[in-house]
Amino acid sequence: MNLIDSVKRYTTVVADTGDLEAIAKHKPQDATTNPSLLFQAAQMPEYEHLLEDAIQHALACSGDRAARAEVFMDKLLVSFGCEILKIVPGRVSTEVDAGLSFDTEGTLARAKRLVGLYQKAGIGRERVLIKIASTWEGIRAAETLEREGIHCNLTLLFSFAQAVACAEAGVTLISPFVGRIYDWYRKERGADIPPDEDPGVASVTRIYNYFKKFDYKTQVMGASFRKMDQIVRLNGCDLLTISPDLLEQMEKTAGEAPRRLSVETAKASDATKIHLDEKTFRWMHNEDAMAVEKLSEGIRKFYADARKLEQFARAKVAQRMAS
Repeated sequence: MNLIDSVKRYTTVVADTGDLEAIAKHKPQDATTNPSLLFQAAQMPEYEHLLEDAIQHALACSGDRAARAEVFMDKLLVSFGCEILKIVPGRVSTEVDAGLSFDTEGTLARAKRLVGLYQKAGIGRERVLIKIASTWEGIRAAETLEREGIHCNLTLLFSFAQAVACAEAGVTLISPFVGRIYDWYRKERGADIPPDEDPGVASVTRIYNYFKKFDYKTQVMGASFRKMDQIVRLNGCDLLTISPDLLEQMEKTAGEAPRRLSVETAKASDATKIHLDEKTFRWMHNEDAMAVEKLSEGIRKFYADARKLEQFARAKVAQRMAS
């Protein structure tokens, strides 16, 4: 048995890519994308038809070039999502622009537009997760969307406060970023961290145990892995989203990964239940220097990636309008 098959016995494996061939090759249950991954995929010749479809959709809409570029981006995100859903049996995560991370109403409007595009394409809400940054404003938007039957994946999650607020808001899924947490502490220490002291793994383990002990329905999906050992040490987590490179490494590595996380061990943990209003959330999150820094940095990076995709969209629409 190889490592990835061993992990699949206890955990739902999700592909972290926009490359349809990679998804088909590794056969994950779900898939998750972001503007950076789609920007790369959109430039591949095999996806030219999806670009063309998005261009035609944008040209059919009224508004200036900026408005049409936004429509193009949403259509492209959904078109890739629809293609992914032809391959995976489960769900696809589609991201709201990071520029809306502190805008609850803007996030709600964009999320509903994305879901509307999926519905027009014949895709039911149960197969789509709207990906939103785990800010206080993003969590509030997700709480409203969940009440309306739109499922959410709260991303850029680094602090325990973010996780608890998401669970209390009833979101479907959270994506704690294992690798980026590890990166921050490694930089602080100036050296590699022993696997059994990995702070990213410890963070997800704590969140998983808390959610299961207090019967929250929110699923935990470890994300942003740097090495196979981090994945193996979270075997048993609800879901793990893994890049094609690491999926390939794990397929080529023989071995059996024991289950590390379970409801039984979570129930036996010594976690104490807490409640977070906005003031408590902001203070508790602020006390975690790593989380404050990585959330801000993550939003900036996701925003920059979205702008690359937007510039690409504007150029494509302008080119077609000129011709």
